[in-house]
Amino acid sequence: MIARPTRTDWLLLLAIGVMWGTSYAFIKLGVETLPTFTLIASRLGIGLALLVTVVVVARQAPPPPGRIYLHLAVMGAINIVIPFTLITWAEQSVESSVAAVLNGAVPLIVIVVAALVFHDEPITLNRLAGVIVGYVGVIVLVLPGLVAAAGGSEVTGELALLGSTLAYGIGAVYARRNIKGLRPMIPAVFQVGFAFVMVSLLALAIENPFAVRWNGDALLAVVWLGLLGSGLAYLIMFRLLSRIGATATSQLAYLLPVVGIVSGAVMFGESVDARIVIGTGLILGGVALVNSRYGERRLWGRRSAAEAR
Repeated sequence: MIARPTRTDWLLLLAIGVMWGTSYAFIKLGVETLPTFTLIASRLGIGLALLVTVVVVARQAPPPPGRIYLHLAVMGAINIVIPFTLITWAEQSVESSVAAVLNGAVPLIVIVVAALVFHDEPITLNRLAGVIVGYVGVIVLVLPGLVAAAGGSEVTGELALLGSTLAYGIGAVYARRNIKGLRPMIPAVFQVGFAFVMVSLLALAIENPFAVRWNGDALLAVVWLGLLGSGLAYLIMFRLLSRIGATATSQLAYLLPVVGIVSGAVMFGESVDARIVIGTGLILGGVALVNSRYGERRLWGRRSAAEAR
């Protein structure tokens, strides 16, 4: 049974916001020294070690052999390998604050994709309004980069970040459709495990990671991202999901862009100009409209078998 959030729950939610919100700044710190796949594999290795330790101590049994492992491998690719790669690559040219804000638009992607897949998640008036407002915010953030790249063949960092947001949104819907009946920690440890194997193979094939010269900044970035962003944050998240439910936990969407902006400004002196403020406000406003209890009149979406008769 879902409990009413306590002060401790809200503090834990704030802690996750700090862990994941600052991840974008620490990715920026890491890419100054480490190649993309080497950075990702290193952070996933640390996070996986922590998650496996917790699962073993808690004596949580893995699922029996079957198709579930294929779904978990797909989740590892969609939810981790693809977005982590796109974000890490993008932050070689894009400010970490922009990465944090654009990834804050994931709920807007989920709304659209879920309406195509599930009959119980239709597009409603408030959701449509939220998606429109949120995507105006995305345009405000992305348009300058697209204009600057006009006439060229390169893919801008902003587009890569939009690709990561799309991957996260599809991953959320895929998980609801295919990952069922498992204790919450099991999907986490197997997704991270599969992703670690995939990214490690890519690093070995492309980057020669053992020849990389590490420094203090790179080590700090990997340890922060591994222990907190890829490890402890998952543990806290699943505790909150089981205690206070998905609705209360979804408030995290409001924290990540704000924390990302602040951490980017503090660590790298990234400017917080009108474009960042307006784009962030529109995206957060869109997410708020999506979660509003007003205007829930169904406009469009898949119908159940019973409704289709």
